[in-house]
Amino acid sequence: MPGNEELVKRVYVSELKEYFGFKQVSGNAESLNRWIIAPDVNRPGLELTGYRDTTDLKRVNIIGNKETQYLNTLSDEVKKERFGFVTDSYTPCIIMTGGNKTEKTLLEVAWAKNFPIFETEWKSYMTVQNVVAFLSRRLAPETSLYGVMMDIYGVGVLITGKSGIGKSELALELLRRGHTFLADDLVEVARVQNDLICTPPKVLKGMLELRGIGVIDISLMYGASACLNSCNLDLVIRLENYESRHNDNRLQYEEEKIEILGLTRPRVVLPVTPARALGTLVEAAVTNYRLNQKGYNSTEVFKKRVWDSIQEKNKKGSL
Repeated sequence: MPGNEELVKRVYVSELKEYFGFKQVSGNAESLNRWIIAPDVNRPGLELTGYRDTTDLKRVNIIGNKETQYLNTLSDEVKKERFGFVTDSYTPCIIMTGGNKTEKTLLEVAWAKNFPIFETEWKSYMTVQNVVAFLSRRLAPETSLYGVMMDIYGVGVLITGKSGIGKSELALELLRRGHTFLADDLVEVARVQNDLICTPPKVLKGMLELRGIGVIDISLMYGASACLNSCNLDLVIRLENYESRHNDNRLQYEEEKIEILGLTRPRVVLPVTPARALGTLVEAAVTNYRLNQKGYNSTEVFKKRVWDSIQEKNKKGSL
């Protein structure tokens, strides 16, 4: 297969077959070593008509009712030529949908090349949805971020900051307030379409490290419902020492943004001092985020009130 195996993220055709339980009608076990690099599928209608310009056969090919009906109008010689093209070495596999049986000539071509073909009773639209969803998850761009990941009021919040600033202690406080925990120290993030899906590393799952105490098991101390397997990343909250905040702006007129895997997420910076109740502040920041998502911006409302008050005073002064 083409490409650099060290650089290209891939899914083997064997994984696709095993996950969905597709019936294999051509190709042996070795044929399943082909790999998929595109999180999409192809309906090879144009290719079956003989059109080859700007085609992309590096995707899983789906043949459904319409393609099967069209193939019935072709001669065996034409079918052989067209099937030779759609079963090239760059194409991972073909899935016959809607209970359609694989055409005899296609089977001959596929067996001659040891090319994998699967059959399923699923309709084409269902096959496309399920396969694309599976490949989108498995081929999603990934990165790792340092911080504590929690679900607060249904919002996925990544809490970041320098080592020792109190992220884990804040997570413990939020757990006591009834919020749910995903990961401490390191979070694995994958982009699936416009979502950032977070999961904990296996070795750290359910564990929280507290200085002076050690590592604690969240699920044992707070119950299985206190831990998540995954959640979306919606908001980033960064903790910073108050002294390190230059030009401290008490009114945050412009929302900060952070880019992760090509997607932007809002970021709130909370200055840390011994007297600040960080658990309460984080809950307030998340509630404010939810209001912003619904179209309510309290800062803009306050600015409007100030402006209206100035206008009213000016109006009275001119009388």
